[in-house]
Amino acid sequence: MKMIINGQKKDSSNNMVIEIINPFNRDFLDTVPSATEEDLELALEYASAGKKVWGETPLYKRSKILLQFAEKIKEHREEFSVLLCKETGKTIKEARIELTSVHHIFRNFIEHANHLYGITIPDSQPGGENDIIFTRREPLGVVACIIPFNFPALTYAYKVAPALITGNSVIVKPPSDNPMTLIRMTELLLECGMPESAIQIVTGSGSVVGKYLVESSKINAVSLTGSTAVGIETAKSAAHNLHRVHLELGGNDALIVYEDANIELAVREAVLSRTTNAGQACIASKRFIVHNSIKDKFTHLLIERLNKLKIGDPLDPETHMGCLINENAAIEVKRQVDLTIEQGAKCICGGNIFNKTFFQPTVLEEITPDMDIAKDMEVFGPVFPIIGFDNEDEVISIHNSSVYGLNGGIITDDTNKALRTASKLECGGVVINGSGIYRNPDIAFGGYKMSGIGREGVSATLEELTQVKTIVMKNVLK
Repeated sequence: MKMIINGQKKDSSNNMVIEIINPFNRDFLDTVPSATEEDLELALEYASAGKKVWGETPLYKRSKILLQFAEKIKEHREEFSVLLCKETGKTIKEARIELTSVHHIFRNFIEHANHLYGITIPDSQPGGENDIIFTRREPLGVVACIIPFNFPALTYAYKVAPALITGNSVIVKPPSDNPMTLIRMTELLLECGMPESAIQIVTGSGSVVGKYLVESSKINAVSLTGSTAVGIETAKSAAHNLHRVHLELGGNDALIVYEDANIELAVREAVLSRTTNAGQACIASKRFIVHNSIKDKFTHLLIERLNKLKIGDPLDPETHMGCLINENAAIEVKRQVDLTIEQGAKCICGGNIFNKTFFQPTVLEEITPDMDIAKDMEVFGPVFPIIGFDNEDEVISIHNSSVYGLNGGIITDDTNKALRTASKLECGGVVINGSGIYRNPDIAFGGYKMSGIGREGVSATLEELTQVKTIVMKNVLK
């Protein structure tokens, strides 16, 4: 597959490529170009022209094009789902859910943009009684959208849809391991009538392509989903040109299970959260803080449920969990599990790599709050560290000890206790009687502390990807 620059499929200027490999069976899928600085400058040049062309396109015309794309995504859902499954290793069921969400996210952003109003300022100040003051929202310009490997189609929708509907031009940097679905989506956007200069997609490593885009004076904003380390470097690089920066970063979210919880529900939510996409989700529950009075029962039921999972071929509709994105990802999870055991934890289920890219669902007990996994070490795999607690103050202290604060979950039958706890958790979202792996397109999604900057969702992103212009008609009423 090729990059797309000004509507044209392009190789890199030096003809270097990246091989795309199916992580499940290591089959060769395709190659994509490894973009050079020359390629990126060309994309930036066209995007700079595109911000004027697309920004001056009336909203109703932008809406028509993007609505057509949303409907085309629905028509092509199976094609895209199979491609996403093959290049990512997630199950076909999860891929279909992700592509269905793309359709809804585009439609929701379009609907909200058509009702994004300015304001009229009242004549509350002396001397201004004959003036009319009103505001309108205008595009930022060029938005660089840097997409992660774990939910590429979903993240593409959350970044590209609001950027385009508000009149910005977009440069998409897809993940290196699995860029093909996003290239096809971009091709489909162009087929639906998107001006060729309004969207570019350039492939290559983040250390080259992402860095170059973020440092360029020709962009106006960067929207990145990735690790906290990459987010920090992105913010530093973007600061030189005062780019707007929107960062959705790492998490070490907790599922809190109180003594009065429905344990069956708690176990079901824990497994769903931690095995979705083989545990590769920023908002997956990664710490399981369980009341000591029910900890043993919870652990027993958890292992029982994990042992019933079907793990294997992602294209098999009966498969519950697929593989990790690549061999290095599995090696890193193994390193983190071994480190936790060295620190005193006990592995009572799983703990090993198999078939190179698969990691066994792993349960770790005797986790103490001072261990890395209980605080700041984010494990991107199906690992369940179980931490005991005795009272509300203790569980809040354990939860808030992490540098992260994305999405938390609380399981309890006591609504007052749930709300009281939720109000004290340092995180951007709290799900009551569910895990943190919950994302509605409309909510303002994002984290506290080292989990990011800004909010992403229909209720927030349009404002963040536009700028307010105030127009004063002085003495017009005189």
